[in-house]
Amino acid sequence: MSNSSPQTKTVEVAAAVLQRPDGSFLLAQRPPDKIWAGYWEFPGGKIERGETPYHALVRELREELGITVATAYPWVTRVFTYPHATVRLNFFRVTAWSGDLHPHEGQEFSWQRAPNISVTPMLPANAPILRALELPSLYAISNVQELGEEEFMRRLEAALRKGLRLVQLREKDYSREALRELALKMLSLIRQHDARLLINADIALAQEVGADGVQLTGTQLAGLRERPAVEWCAASCHNTEELRRAEALGCDFVLLSPVLPTQSHPGAPHLGWENFAAIVAGSSIPVYALGGLTHDDMQTAWQHGGHGISLLRQAW
Repeated sequence: MSNSSPQTKTVEVAAAVLQRPDGSFLLAQRPPDKIWAGYWEFPGGKIERGETPYHALVRELREELGITVATAYPWVTRVFTYPHATVRLNFFRVTAWSGDLHPHEGQEFSWQRAPNISVTPMLPANAPILRALELPSLYAISNVQELGEEEFMRRLEAALRKGLRLVQLREKDYSREALRELALKMLSLIRQHDARLLINADIALAQEVGADGVQLTGTQLAGLRERPAVEWCAASCHNTEELRRAEALGCDFVLLSPVLPTQSHPGAPHLGWENFAAIVAGSSIPVYALGGLTHDDMQTAWQHGGHGISLLRQAW
């Protein structure tokens, strides 16, 4: 087999999700003289020999769009095989830049928001990226046991009003019936704010109450052979092996923990940010940092390749 075969030659690409503060992101239409002409994609281009993905990103956005990158966070990496080549797309989220967008290659631009994409056709490699962009930066975990149900529901409503959009119901000491009742109460509130509810571990309960998905435990992740039939499937991971397993199972995102020492497990081993970054590097799905964090750790998580942070006590 020749080295030019799509199966053996992987083209390294740096790709940018340019994001405005309102959450919208930039898509560009491929010019008429390029392969897949007319298809929409995220801006970027090939990584040249000797370049890091970041330096390729900066160069490509300067050449292609006429802008200078100020802030870019490493994000996810997707491998996709087209008929002509296999590409590894190293995505960055670019949140600050200088200069006005200018189509140096004559391409069309469009600011879009997931999941309501109004331009078509999209390059096929980008479907998982558009889905990942539906996920917010903060993932809150319920804390009914400490707060009491009435106080928790009050704080949940307040957080939803302030923009919380992703919640996990995780109450280990609740009976299944009590969990079911609580899930239904939470869902009635969550639906009013266009947010999502995932239920920890209990796949059948998530399906039964109409939750948006399930948060798999490490034990479930190790034992399942196929992805549960839910809209959103997440998994709890603690190392590279579990992250690879979650990717193989088709999970949409994962929690990686514990990043820092936690109140619930004082003195227990934790990853630290450098180990977190090493595990996350190259992940094909978004990773939330969990464990000992506060709202102030959001930017640190982004800098180390995280999609965002997950909070328990600090969320409420």
